[in-house]
Amino acid sequence: MDYSSMKSFLLGVRNSANSRLSQYEPLVLVISPLPALAVAWIVQSALRVVCERGLKASVLALLMSFVKLIPGVQGYIDAEKQKVVDQLNSGGQSKRVAWRTELPSVGLGAEVLEIMKIEKTKDPVWQGKCSGTVYVGGSECEGHFSVLNEACSMFAHTNPLHSDVFQSVVRFEAEVVAMTAALLGGKDKSSGRQICGNMTSGGTESILLAMKSSRDYMKSKKGITRPEIIIPESAHSAYDKAAQYFNIKLWRVPVNKEFQADVKAIRRYVNRNTILIVGSAPGYPHGIIDPIEELGELASSYGICLHVDLCLGGFVLPFARKLGYPIPPFDFSVKGVTSISADVHKYGLAPKGSSVVLYRNHDIRKHQFVAVTEWSGGLYVSPSMAGSRPGSLVAGAWAAMMSLGEEGYLENTKQIMDVSKRIQKGVKEIPELFIIGRPDMTIVAFGSEVVDIFEVNDILTSKGWHLNALQRPNSIHICVTLQHVPVVEEFLRDLKESVNTVKENPGPINGGLAPVYGAAGRMPDRGMVQELLVNYMDSAC
Repeated sequence: MDYSSMKSFLLGVRNSANSRLSQYEPLVLVISPLPALAVAWIVQSALRVVCERGLKASVLALLMSFVKLIPGVQGYIDAEKQKVVDQLNSGGQSKRVAWRTELPSVGLGAEVLEIMKIEKTKDPVWQGKCSGTVYVGGSECEGHFSVLNEACSMFAHTNPLHSDVFQSVVRFEAEVVAMTAALLGGKDKSSGRQICGNMTSGGTESILLAMKSSRDYMKSKKGITRPEIIIPESAHSAYDKAAQYFNIKLWRVPVNKEFQADVKAIRRYVNRNTILIVGSAPGYPHGIIDPIEELGELASSYGICLHVDLCLGGFVLPFARKLGYPIPPFDFSVKGVTSISADVHKYGLAPKGSSVVLYRNHDIRKHQFVAVTEWSGGLYVSPSMAGSRPGSLVAGAWAAMMSLGEEGYLENTKQIMDVSKRIQKGVKEIPELFIIGRPDMTIVAFGSEVVDIFEVNDILTSKGWHLNALQRPNSIHICVTLQHVPVVEEFLRDLKESVNTVKENPGPINGGLAPVYGAAGRMPDRGMVQELLVNYMDSAC
């Protein structure tokens, strides 16, 4: 859907509504006097919605809900939304026609490996051109992959749930957690000696468990039964998941001018139901570290929890600090930090599906566990969201950390930090672009007031690059990994050429997603954008 199509879509909604309103003119809506209590409740509810969404968005959402009641309008909207979904899918639905839907009548045996090799060749070339995604790279890439593959293969049959049988992976998990804790303030005497945690399937599960544990901990400590959490708008969407899954009220607060968590703004949202506030080190969109010390002081003063999202920074910031980079406090050395999430499968270079959630003490972590006593299947207790877990990934994470060691992580960090600084310098040399804030780590986000940055992204995609589109403000970012070390100059050259192409020939390219992002960004009814995303996911899965 291009810009003119979006305009036609909105005009179509209006015309569709106008053509049908005349038949409702004879109707007269009579509202009988309501009891004062009911009126007060309605007013209070309306004010709550306005506070959460803002006046403009609330009024628009109300108007759209009435418009959708008019016969024919909802059908028109659905049809137009489907066009956008089809463009997002880029014809993906047609690919599914050849996908297998039933088991083969006779097993293929080892032949399946040949089929898998053929399918793998159809994937886009990602080596060196993806933002984040694959963090292993460099001359030792093949050797590291071999270590991980061997470790995972050796323990492919294991399951930490059966701790009495697979004692090796139980030990591996404990050591991965302990080593990660030591990196993130666990050795600091002021942080206490009780830091503990578990391995999880990824950053999202680590965050979900931290939110669930904090919710139940604050319920036992303060009796809070209507929990609320406060996050900066740069915080990961996993917190929205946690809010929906665990019935927690979420307040998303705008960041300050430096694109950091606004501590003063967050303070204004704290009330008797607040259980937790969030800081990121760094935030996913712009690679900027939130003021963790100030957030820690705020959390401590109110006796609430503070979670620090170190999914990206956990295996970079400790080493960057040792290399002399000016890294502000971010871990358990900060008073007030009660939990941390750190992904081993990112810059820890472990197999995908490896993360760690840490807690300041066992009193908080105990609320993560689920224990069942009345099941006919016996007594049951589980530490994480999954019951059975792949011991192969635990072993792979342990192997990654042990094989690299501190020396390996220091060398990797130096390389990616150097590349990050080179990209920042290169972006600044392109006059049409500007960098978002002051990146602290290995994410560089940039936008433009001269060209459509989403069109630039589409041109880069046509050149084989896969970057991430952002909003508020419209921008794109690259998450630097070891894959980018040998291709940094190629990236900057392609970026400059893409900017010049869009500047000389503005307008979306065929098959690009710039029109979709542009239209979504201008849609004041965010509920409609949400529906688009849900419809897209429903058709893609």
